[in-house]
Amino acid sequence: MYFKRLFIRFLDVFDQNLFRWLVKLFFPQYHRPRNGYMKNYRVLLEFFFMQKIMGFNRGVPWPVDFRSKVRGWRFIQKGIMCDPGDSPGVYINAYGGLKMGNNVAVAPNVTIVTTNHNKYDHRKISRTKGVEIGNNVWIGANCVILPGAKIGNEVTIGAGCVVSGEIPSKSTVTRGDDAIKIIPKTKDYEWDIYQEKLT
Repeated sequence: MYFKRLFIRFLDVFDQNLFRWLVKLFFPQYHRPRNGYMKNYRVLLEFFFMQKIMGFNRGVPWPVDFRSKVRGWRFIQKGIMCDPGDSPGVYINAYGGLKMGNNVAVAPNVTIVTTNHNKYDHRKISRTKGVEIGNNVWIGANCVILPGAKIGNEVTIGAGCVVSGEIPSKSTVTRGDDAIKIIPKTKDYEWDIYQEKLT
């Protein structure tokens, strides 16, 4: 038991030094808690080969799953604890401008589109552009976020929702029969992310 604990401690020191340095080198915009999220060696195992060697989303400076596609990553402004595209099957078109706050989680198969075709001439781009997402936001699986959407702080969007307008802060969004339902939250967000020591 003693040797097992010693070995785990040795691995943790190795992870917090060498592997953390490698993650910062290859993914300079990756800012996650040092403890309780994902070990640095796991970040390298899951993302480095397919992204940096094979070239899936190679230029993106944060981890992106090889089954996801991030277009126009230079038009993304993102905070800490936010790596758009790290879940599988995510599609992001950011050419119209995408602002994402701190602690934003994007579940698998989410689509975020910041520009669209003009409905009268598909060769042209619509005037509606951009998407803004606040802090402490969870976007559930299979959601579609459309151009012009503005999502406030502390918002939870349930699976399968289509968001095209403004979502007020401190709310939960669910699918209804004909449209989404917006339900106000009764409590503040509990986790103070700014107290975390980041990678």
